Amino acid sequence: MKDGTFVVTEADAESAVLRDVSDGQIHTLGSNPDLSVGDAIEATLAAEPPMEVVWAVEDIARRFTVSVEESAEPPTQQAIDLAADQPVGEVTTRERAGTGEVHVLTVPEENTESAVADVRDDEATVERAARIGVERVEIRSEPGVVSVRYLP
Repeated sequence: MKDGTFVVTEADAESAVLRDVSDGQIHTLGSNPDLSVGDAIEATLAAEPPMEVVWAVEDIARRFTVSVEESAEPPTQQAIDLAADQPVGEVTTRERAGTGEVHVLTVPEENTESAVADVRDDEATVERAARIGVERVEIRSEPGVVSVRYLP
């Protein structure tokens, strides 16, 4: 048995592939309990005998989808202040009041748009949100600063 949070990376009518967001381990399901690519689940998996290379979902405690969106809003003053105190190429992580985190990246001004696209398209962004247990990622930017807000 394995308890954890997983993101569905592949799915069809017969099976699904899950990635554990804590350790990166891949689990192929022998049947698909109505999961779709992009779903995140907090679940218990069990290896199916006799070879125990295929898994089954024993229980799903929570099922959710993580949305990743770019916001037209600029980074908060706190994010701008954090970016001002760190060199280009650095990342600072802060917990949010309540649930979630804020990651502030300092990038070369001319690379801001590509940094936003990288964060938006990176599977690790969704996996991090699932690990934190939040359903929404909001990306804010201004030249040289990218703020990634992991929100409930």
